[in-house]
This record gives sequence, C-alpha cells and structure tokens, in this order.
Amino acid sequence: MTIDLASAMLDSIRTTRANIAGADEPTAGGGAGFADLLKQAVLNTDNQQHQANDLVTAVETGASDDLVGAMLSSQQASLSFSMMVQTRNKLMSAFDDIIKMQI
Repeated sequence: MTIDLASAMLDSIRTTRANIAGADEPTAGGGAGFADLLKQAVLNTDNQQHQANDLVTAVETGASDDLVGAMLSSQQASLSFSMMVQTRNKLMSAFDDIIKMQI
C-alpha cells in the first residue's frame, strides 16, 4: 500500500482555497464565513489527530500491521496542528497590530 502524502496535502490545500473563495460571499448569518472557515479548520485538525491516534493504537495492539500508514497519518496530523498554531499566531499578531493603531 502506497500513500502519497504530498498528494493528500495538495488536496487539502485545494479544498481550503475553495472554501476561502466561497467564504468571500456573504452567508445567511451575516458574514460569519471566516469564523465558519476557522471552525472547520480546527475540527478537521481534531479529526486528523483522532484518526492518527486510532491508527497508532491499532498498530500497538496488533490489530493492524500498517506501521507506515500510521506514521504518515501521525505526521500529517502533526503538520496540520503546526499549521493551525502558526495561523493562530499570525491572526493574533494582526489583531495586536490593529489594536496598537493610532486613530
């Protein structure tokens, strides 16, 4: 079984870009598209963490022998989490810059 991690990451980036392009349009909630996009990103990262944990647990208990798949899933979840933390840091930095602006 071969897993193309680069392809999975590219698909994830394309999906995120499509969601961002769709978030530019006002939503029925009055412009909550950006908040929904962030919420979806956090939920996707959480789901990846849980899936990776399940795969690693299956390998540890002997229910599966796909060690490579479990490690790739774990690394992908780690990268997703790192990307989410860096996005948070950029948002907080932008917020701090806005707060410090002179009116």
